[in-house]
Amino acid sequence: MVAPLYTTASGLLFHAGKILVLTVGLPARGKTHISRALERYLRWTGVKTQVVSLGDYRRKTLGGAQKLPPDYFSLGPKSPETEKLRKSVSEGCEQLIWEFFDSGGQVLIYDANNGTRAAREALAAKFDKKGIHIIFLESWCDKQEIIERNIRSVKISSPDYRGWDPDKAVEDYYGRIKDREKAYQPVEELNWPYIRIINVGEKILLNKIQGYLQSRIVFFLMNIHNRFRTIWFARSGQSLIEHSYKADSDLSPAGWEYAEKLKDVVLKRRLKVLQERGIDPEQRKLVIWTSTRRRAHHTAWPFLSSPLSDGIDHDSEEQPQAKATDDGAPSRADVLHQTNEALKVPNLDTVARDAPVNTPRIVLPNSDSVADGLTLAPGKSTPGNQYSKPSRSSAPEQIKVVEKTQMLEINPGIWDGLTPDQAKKYYPEDWERFTKDPYSYRVPRAESYHDLSVRLEPILIELERESEDLLIIGHASVIRCMLAYLIGLPASEIPAIEIARGDLLEIVPASYGVHSKAFHFWDGPGRKGDGTGQHWGRDQNNFYENYAEDTKGKRISFTDGGPFANGLASQLHHMGGIDSAGRY
Repeated sequence: MVAPLYTTASGLLFHAGKILVLTVGLPARGKTHISRALERYLRWTGVKTQVVSLGDYRRKTLGGAQKLPPDYFSLGPKSPETEKLRKSVSEGCEQLIWEFFDSGGQVLIYDANNGTRAAREALAAKFDKKGIHIIFLESWCDKQEIIERNIRSVKISSPDYRGWDPDKAVEDYYGRIKDREKAYQPVEELNWPYIRIINVGEKILLNKIQGYLQSRIVFFLMNIHNRFRTIWFARSGQSLIEHSYKADSDLSPAGWEYAEKLKDVVLKRRLKVLQERGIDPEQRKLVIWTSTRRRAHHTAWPFLSSPLSDGIDHDSEEQPQAKATDDGAPSRADVLHQTNEALKVPNLDTVARDAPVNTPRIVLPNSDSVADGLTLAPGKSTPGNQYSKPSRSSAPEQIKVVEKTQMLEINPGIWDGLTPDQAKKYYPEDWERFTKDPYSYRVPRAESYHDLSVRLEPILIELERESEDLLIIGHASVIRCMLAYLIGLPASEIPAIEIARGDLLEIVPASYGVHSKAFHFWDGPGRKGDGTGQHWGRDQNNFYENYAEDTKGKRISFTDGGPFANGLASQLHHMGGIDSAGRY
């Protein structure tokens, strides 16, 4: 979680006191999804937050639904054994709540149905007497399609139905809902503060909400939804100048190849995911976020366009070959010549900043075209140094690219362009303090990871609000922070998350955490190497951006498309790749 911006004498944030959020709602109304999302956000802001789930506690102590007595979920009289079991579960959850507040926690979210007025008021009164603020958080749904979608989601992800036949799981869950509907009493108690979320974000009703922290909770809840979507993360392609934060360099030839490869991998994977979920790809958009750095938003350009039809067979073995220098690496002139003749350069349609792409960007010729980008033979357009005629037919309507200034990489300050050895030599005191606390320590004229996390908070709210499939093409430091938010990593681990160029990370938010996979698709220049033995190798002078990366020779940790599930947090430290045969 992000370190708090400030603390009070009591150790609690925002002078808000302790808050108990009691969820209210029938099954399949998104209570668990809302609870986990709110927990993730509050922890990110530095608030000590925890979810106590009655269902999770019951499964932990009694087992899954198939191990419970037949009358456990039914209404009406129950056997003495069942009553004893239910009482032990509710008392166990209540004890966990008390222990959390006694240990210095600030916000606890009690994820349970709490569907009767008498039961929730009795529980609220106990904690209210001890000075704990109470908020009823009711999730109300009157749209059958939302309820059915939630049931399908729970059927897939709930531990209660692991190993069940899908149709039987859905039938059983419908049975639970029908029983609960008979006794359910919506929140109408005006003497307690409450938040009513209608149709998972369609509308919110408030009563007696006050104070900064409670208002932040409402603000976050106004931006969430539970529509199925997939979030992908990938680093931007390699640029011509990698070692300087100040240089806004275009992609290298390898970077353009990487961008094309990324497009192919993402579109192929997305099509498979949508088909598995029974979703028509034509009815869903792919939204792409990048920073305003050239190497980031240029990596997204292939998604907006098709290659120029220039009459060249790009797969032919008779393409011009680059000549090697004395050390065996291609010369710069030959690389550019080969690029001019053979590289697939997209005919770009649209690039815009902090807004959906709607109008073409016309870039004037630049006298420093070689340093600015690529130079093509006469008659061909290139990003960065010539006019590009917009082609409306080349950009798919289902793809939208947005540039965001908040997603710039972390500023290295006085360490810009230095290797780790140079930073240690020239700034030994700063180096020592940085290595002790790489998350919080701010190098002179630089940003700390805490500064970066604060800068990214508006992006995280947009991330929650975005309902379409999302591809984030970013810098390693930015991806680290956003991944930590999604999977719940502590702040101290953020600088050590390894984000290797050439790995596509897939995150699917779900009610019971996130489902995660990783795909390795690139072993070319820019992924590994120390910048000395390879012509286009990763530049160690940009060590602040590549602080956690050491991918040279690694072939471990995940199979192609293998799930990380909730183990992603620990495995992200050691991400490598697989070979062409699938061995790892």
